[in-house]
Amino acid sequence: MLGRVLAPILSSALVPATVPSTGGAGDARAPIVFATFVEDPPSIANFAHLAASVREFAGACRRARICLYLPEELARSGAASREPLTSLGVEVRVSEAPPAATWLPYARKVFAAAQAEAEAEGCAEVLAWLDDDTIVLQEPGEFLLPAGKSLGYRPVMHKNIGLLWDDPLDDFWRRAYERMAVSESALFPVVTPADGDTLRAYVNAGCLALRPERGILRKWAQCFASLYQDSVLVETCRRDGARRVFLHQVALVGAIVNGLGGDERSELSERYNYPIFFQQMFGARREFNDLTAVVTFRHESYFRNPAPDWEQRLRGPADRIAWIKGRLSAAKAD
Repeated sequence: MLGRVLAPILSSALVPATVPSTGGAGDARAPIVFATFVEDPPSIANFAHLAASVREFAGACRRARICLYLPEELARSGAASREPLTSLGVEVRVSEAPPAATWLPYARKVFAAAQAEAEAEGCAEVLAWLDDDTIVLQEPGEFLLPAGKSLGYRPVMHKNIGLLWDDPLDDFWRRAYERMAVSESALFPVVTPADGDTLRAYVNAGCLALRPERGILRKWAQCFASLYQDSVLVETCRRDGARRVFLHQVALVGAIVNGLGGDERSELSERYNYPIFFQQMFGARREFNDLTAVVTFRHESYFRNPAPDWEQRLRGPADRIAWIKGRLSAAKAD
């Protein structure tokens, strides 16, 4: 099934850009490649900030290849050309998704991730798959996975549609596990950063570091197809907006649990995917306003309408906060 689902993706056109060198002469593979999917113009602007932060702050990774995936209609709109992507050495690539999947939010992201993984295989040791609202503040050393590790991940921010570790299975998750052939005994616990809840395996889809040859993102597309083609789950998603929105994250659980042994997984430290001002936006048992040790953070929609005193609320290196003000806050003003 996966080969048929991915067939349109792997034949997609490319829009090339100049890319900085990522390794010394004779290197067979670069240490890392960064990749992101976007599907609207504001997200392209977000991605430009991400790319700029990699070039400025990522240390030994700052000259890594950066790839942007977007739907064909967005590529044709010329929106990408209105951002300084070429000067940042970004490759802009077109991705496609099966039409039957696109009524589900984030479906296009799943298939773009599979394409990114396929194209990174043989070219990079690690693919860092990041959402466009990510900012890199320091060299992301934990993304450069040690020998024996094939995935670095962060838990979901809060419980959402997940199940607490001790909760009984509900009909939705039971059906999803059955469709993906997931054994409950293979599940592992994660603790949400926002609230400290211990959940059955449930991983954030916006911050993944993985070895492309292990095929986890292609398994993600396969698992997603098994879910969105199931009539029972489709009916549930039509009735339940939250499950419709986060079905892609359910599929990621199946890909990870079935695709990797437990010793191949590595939970990234809380310095990664730090959800800046998450408490103010979505509620949480703790605040996220200290960037002192943070390597990458997520800003979601915060800077569309930031608090007037956000600079005073945020702690951390003055130069990083000034950069954030100059890029994110200034972009909102424009």
